[in-house]
Amino acid sequence: MGLALDEARSAAALGEVPVGALVLDPKGRIIGLGRNSSVRDCDISAHAEIKALRAAGQTLGNYRLTDCLLVVTLEPCPMCASAIVQARLAGLVFGASDTLAGAVVSAVEYLDAPCAAGQRVWYLGGVLGEASTALLQAFFASRR
Repeated sequence: MGLALDEARSAAALGEVPVGALVLDPKGRIIGLGRNSSVRDCDISAHAEIKALRAAGQTLGNYRLTDCLLVVTLEPCPMCASAIVQARLAGLVFGASDTLAGAVVSAVEYLDAPCAAGQRVWYLGGVLGEASTALLQAFFASRR
């Protein structure tokens, strides 16, 4: 999660919402990194999770990331939660909850719902959640 927070800080430095993510293979090696870049890329799908999943897919040469783990500083939105399921990830670890758009435990419980892929993804939230929340709050406070 520390490396994901570093990615989030890098996103903030570029004026992006500070969210960072990484994908670990079954041996714990980092195979994908990502940070938000929707503003810079003019791409609504350029969320940290999507970018990390894309990078991991390129590393493995496969869009299926079976037995891999996604670590992200903010609870994924519905788009990212769907991508997590479609990638067939084994698990998800996230920092801060997102009461407005979180699709794991907050606004929607997408990972607990039956889905087309028939996949179940385990998850753990709140890992360095205070640090993730503080980073987000400082970013938005500076924008007001």
